[in-house]
Amino acid sequence: MMHELEIKVPSVGERRYKIVIGAGLLPSLWPQIKAAFETHRPFVITDENVVAAGHLDALLAGRNVPSFVISPAGEISKNIGTGVAIIETMEKAYLGRDTVVVALGGGTVGDIAGFAAAVFKRGVPVVQMPTTTLAQADSAVGGKTGVDSSVSKNAFGSFWHPAAVYIDVATLATLDERQYRAGLVESVKHALIADAAYFQYLEDNLDAILGRDPAVLATVARHNCEIKGRVVEADPNERNQRRMLNYGHTIGHAVESASNYDLLHGEAVAIGIVAAGLIEIEMGLSEPDRLERIRTILEKLGVPVILPAEMDENRLIDIVKRDKKAIERWPRFVLLARLGQVHHPDGQFAVEVDRKVVEGVLKKIK
Repeated sequence: MMHELEIKVPSVGERRYKIVIGAGLLPSLWPQIKAAFETHRPFVITDENVVAAGHLDALLAGRNVPSFVISPAGEISKNIGTGVAIIETMEKAYLGRDTVVVALGGGTVGDIAGFAAAVFKRGVPVVQMPTTTLAQADSAVGGKTGVDSSVSKNAFGSFWHPAAVYIDVATLATLDERQYRAGLVESVKHALIADAAYFQYLEDNLDAILGRDPAVLATVARHNCEIKGRVVEADPNERNQRRMLNYGHTIGHAVESASNYDLLHGEAVAIGIVAAGLIEIEMGLSEPDRLERIRTILEKLGVPVILPAEMDENRLIDIVKRDKKAIERWPRFVLLARLGQVHHPDGQFAVEVDRKVVEGVLKKIK
């Protein structure tokens, strides 16, 4: 049960990187990294949850490798202060441009580690080893890195594509149930934007997915990487088509921020996906039962599909206006034309939506 893919990065010469997917890979990966980066000195970035789960020990097997353990784990540490602390730790270890950063952890670890790799000595390679459903579905592939400001998500960031990605679905066995289910929302998103048959696969195999069946999880990871890989190859720096990966994220990011990160990323994006479905209805882009199917699978995942009662809609609108892709203080939105296909009139994958439509939708999902 092994899958291997290759992602091309056309904006960076003939740059390519491989994605290896399997179960139980972690204990055998270090020799592969050493062989692939034999002239580089490794530096591992992880977090306290990954260490507690035993994944760092499984990877290093007693080897003495300089590392940084993010604490506390999670979005609360995804800030410029953590980035500075990591870089200064690398400097104190006398690391230079011959460093390879190894990111072992979830989306937050991958984002921070990728950002640190992008700016350390003007850029060193990073190997992504995602250990969560969120990171294995989305953030480990594609090269988006960043940390948050006190105002918004990913205010500091860079496109820095990984040198390689290794996905061991066995690491998901230690993930807590809430994180596990929330991260699966990104898999749902990929199916919605690019592959109706994959959406059907998720519906048909949801019990096995929630039961953490390794073979099914490896298939899910392969579908996710194939979809994201195709999009990234077409638009590595998010000039247009790659925006489709933001489906549900414009409102989702605002909800996540307005909750002060009490809601997990996938939970907030689930709300954003439902909001996008309602916007599609308002704009005449709906299909019979589509939103109902989407709501059903999200509810089976146990993620929220309405806004928290205490969330202020005006604050949400204010955060939406600050979206990093906003032009004149209002972003464009990614919407579906049909299940598995993004609405892209005149080749544009994000479209204008009147503010009053968005305000009305936010009232409907309270």
